[in-house]
Amino acid sequence: MMDSFTYEALPMRVVFGSGAMARIAEETDRLGLRRILVLSTPEQRDLADRVAAVLGDRAAGVFDQARPHVPAPTVAAASRAAAESHADGCVAAGGGSTIGLGKALALHLDLPIVALPTTYAGSEMTPIWGLTENNRKHTGRDRKVLPRSVVYDPDLTASLPAAVAATSGLNAIAHAVEALYAPDVSPVIAAMAEQGVRDLAASFTGPSALRGAWLCGACLAATTMGLHHKLCHVLGGMLDLPHAETHAILLPHVAAFNLPATPAAAAALSRALNTDAPAEALATLTGKTGAPTDLAALGAKETDLAAVVDEVLANPYANPRPVHRPDLEALLRQAFRPA
Repeated sequence: MMDSFTYEALPMRVVFGSGAMARIAEETDRLGLRRILVLSTPEQRDLADRVAAVLGDRAAGVFDQARPHVPAPTVAAASRAAAESHADGCVAAGGGSTIGLGKALALHLDLPIVALPTTYAGSEMTPIWGLTENNRKHTGRDRKVLPRSVVYDPDLTASLPAAVAATSGLNAIAHAVEALYAPDVSPVIAAMAEQGVRDLAASFTGPSALRGAWLCGACLAATTMGLHHKLCHVLGGMLDLPHAETHAILLPHVAAFNLPATPAAAAALSRALNTDAPAEALATLTGKTGAPTDLAALGAKETDLAAVVDEVLANPYANPRPVHRPDLEALLRQAFRPA
């Protein structure tokens, strides 16, 4: 007998296909936008300029200072740029850092976003925003930060360095893993999560990987995340650790902790990864990609871990297994420098 559940679909328009970036102007016109600020990181300024060229006289300027974890000073600078250019909307061209900045502008300035993802972060699918201030990352949900349109162009991921593709893909898989054991998971989301993991585990390049990221991002949007995401937000906010790499490192450790308490999630991951030991398979996948496997490699210090534990335990969150201090300390020690 099927358990009861609630599923609420988010309003989302997706344009997917090779060369889809050329349709950016169509998407902004559909929204009635006339002065568009293009957002990017410094490293992706060339892409931002290409987007501005596609927009033509609709482009009001380029702000290329997006940073990981959406620092408050960056949001303030982007807000000034939006005001000075009289922008009525944004195109966020890049990964999670850039899309996160677009969400901050949507939250504070009511600027509609068109997202052009170039990694597998999945943020473009969610109404979740994040902002880092005073070394703490604050997050929330608000539908006005949800991009009005998402343009997925697999051509833009073809040049992703292998290391970036791997950590970004593992980050996306983490969204699906936590969705599978979320308290608000539904059969629809469980099916999407399983397929998303299957697509990404098969390859971190090409259209199928981007489709997997889309599915995993949609799972993140529709469910409540647990221990894995809580840890990543605290580590990112307190220690300024890189977002995708932190997700990649923690994924097999948190999976090994949680999956024994959630048989349905473990079964779905076993099917997606074609294994009887999904947590071990995730560890093997991480190792094969060449992604970092320990927090020490990212610059974390062992003396930081006690404060991280305090912060994680300070605020309750959903998780399929109760989290006590000794468990969390052991998990972080293992992730800090695996045996």
